[in-house]
Amino acid sequence: MRTIIYGLLRDTYKTIDFADLSAAVGSIYNAPPDLIVIDLHRDDTFSTSVLSNLKQDPMFSHLPVLAILQEEEGLPPWDILFTEDYIWRPDLERDIHPRVDLAILRSERIAEVNPLTRLPGNISINKQIQGRIDREQIFALAYLDLDQFKPYNDKYGFSRGDEVIKMSGRLILNMVRDKQPLDSFVGHVGGDDFVFVMEPLLAAEASEEIIEAFDRIVPTFYDPEDRIRGYVESMDRMGNAKTFPLITVSIGVVDNRYRAVSHYGEIVEVASEMKSFAKSFEGSCYRMDKRRPARSRSRAEAEAGG
Repeated sequence: MRTIIYGLLRDTYKTIDFADLSAAVGSIYNAPPDLIVIDLHRDDTFSTSVLSNLKQDPMFSHLPVLAILQEEEGLPPWDILFTEDYIWRPDLERDIHPRVDLAILRSERIAEVNPLTRLPGNISINKQIQGRIDREQIFALAYLDLDQFKPYNDKYGFSRGDEVIKMSGRLILNMVRDKQPLDSFVGHVGGDDFVFVMEPLLAAEASEEIIEAFDRIVPTFYDPEDRIRGYVESMDRMGNAKTFPLITVSIGVVDNRYRAVSHYGEIVEVASEMKSFAKSFEGSCYRMDKRRPARSRSRAEAEAGG
């Protein structure tokens, strides 16, 4: 059945075939697809468990799943199966294309994702941050920006610039997931701006690893002569010819351990401020907010103090 599904889809969509869902998880985390199509049997508890874990992850809750079902087995219990639509196997050839198109379109309407990186966008980012605040959860927010990206775009064009953005999204996602597999979050604000959310004690390590990997990878996106020189020649914002160094990354990090926040905008503002501070240094770097606001007390201290 798997080869039949692949054969029906491969000429219309960019399709990757895996023997089972567990084998596909690594690829899904590395490059989130538009849709998962799974041949599912009622007694396949292993695939059901893998799918459930994947869909309960805030990073992939929006990822639509289309299940291929056997009529004799009847409909599964939808409350424990995280799929958005299904096709009976006898109707596969007739229904597969319209159902795939509809599932992707429905997902794009309901859950806003960046079309380039397939990472959650601003609405999802704000909901994710505010949800943690409302739950009184301690977390760190990192705001990441690429430096010297505009000169790269001007020199090499938007198509190659998009490849740098996609690489950056995959790199951040992989590094954050590797450092904190559960309850972390990565979002794409837009352009060359990203955010990630994780436990405060892990945010610095993740930032260091992202910077190290980015600085190692990004030179490969330049032509050999520019890579060897270590800069590109382009125009500044005033239209003057100028040389620009290779792309670097700046990360601003803040957490709410010592800073009382009630709205996502408050902590986003501080993270953006720290990102701007990081950009004032040469090369890739991250800067963490280590200030302790005098008027900021923990909820426990506030309650104890009346």
